Amino acid sequence: MTAMRIPKPSASSRALYTPDERRRRDESVWTLVQGILAPVQFLVFLVSLGLILRFLATDEGLVAAQVSIVIKTLTLYAIMITGSIWEKVVFGRYLFARPFFWEDVFSILVLALHTAYLVALFTGSLDAGSLMALALAAYVTYVINAGQFLWKLRLARLDQAGREVALANGSSLSGSAS
Repeated sequence: MTAMRIPKPSASSRALYTPDERRRRDESVWTLVQGILAPVQFLVFLVSLGLILRFLATDEGLVAAQVSIVIKTLTLYAIMITGSIWEKVVFGRYLFARPFFWEDVFSILVLALHTAYLVALFTGSLDAGSLMALALAAYVTYVINAGQFLWKLRLARLDQAGREVALANGSSLSGSAS
């Protein structure tokens, strides 16, 4: 039998939140706002995706699809603005805080594609099919970005569970780099 090697902690495996950041996260109203807006935005996304696919399949319901994409984009703006405020409260900066740097980078792409859709829609620079293709590209990036944030939420929960186990076992985490 060989002994199992336990890898050394690396910078990438450090906790998402310091104790102060965790306290600020838990005390912030913006955490609740994000928790409400995220599923609302996902629901709007699902409805809108259905309307887009309906239009692409039947060539009917263009206006409904377009309106739904505008609503989806507005919910995206709302969650991005409030998320930036949340990040400022928790980490002291509006964007690109260490734990969410890559999610924020990808969020900029999501915003750019959604905004490009609005510009194209309101300037009439793309035909209906091209608009729907742009919307679908924006939605693909949104799904990837949502997955990034869900992964971070899972990591935060695992980190918290690990801290609770360590405390229950009498270990002190005060010296950790979290």
